[in-house]
Amino acid sequence: MDYLVRIIGPLLEGTGVTLQVFLISFVLSVPLGLALALVRVSRFAFASSLVNGYIWLMRGTPLMLQMLFIYFALPFVPLIGVRLPDFPAAIVAFVLNYAAYFAEIFRAGIQSIDRGQYEGARVLGLSYAQTMRRIILPQVFKRILPPLSNETITLVKDTSLIYVLAMNDLLRAARGIVQRDFTTMPFVVAAAFYLLMTLVLTLAFQYLERKHAVYDG
Repeated sequence: MDYLVRIIGPLLEGTGVTLQVFLISFVLSVPLGLALALVRVSRFAFASSLVNGYIWLMRGTPLMLQMLFIYFALPFVPLIGVRLPDFPAAIVAFVLNYAAYFAEIFRAGIQSIDRGQYEGARVLGLSYAQTMRRIILPQVFKRILPPLSNETITLVKDTSLIYVLAMNDLLRAARGIVQRDFTTMPFVVAAAFYLLMTLVLTLAFQYLERKHAVYDG
């Protein structure tokens, strides 16, 4: 017990970094994903193709590789040459990567709505923006909650990848203690922290699903 008390402080500090990366990435990638999805399903073929290519690139390459590219290679890219510190580099990588996954979730949700609803909105005199905001997106939100929940939980677990940038997140903190004390107990505690975070998210999304399911019956 005394040992747990000693290691809990550094692990909590690492958990704070993990939560920061998760929260900022989630808050930024969801609206970006929605914007990408709207362009993806729009009538502007060129813009839609660009977004489709972007989504293919982000989903087709490993997140860790993208993170390493942004942190180490981006400073040497002609006309860009920007060197980002470790935390902003991690945020940029996570936002760009997960926006692509969220975009596909939103796209599937938007395209699942019957076309008759668009035609009905047009008869009522609603513009495309008003139709999306008042009719389509509220229905989409309810339909995409399960896949959105899964992707969000995956985001929490993927934050462990930031250790490659030498950031003192939960996994790196646990690994440092393990190497110092030659015991796997910090890994067990770190696993418990990850499970707790995913449990909170699971319960939150289950609540949202129950709440919005009330209006389906």
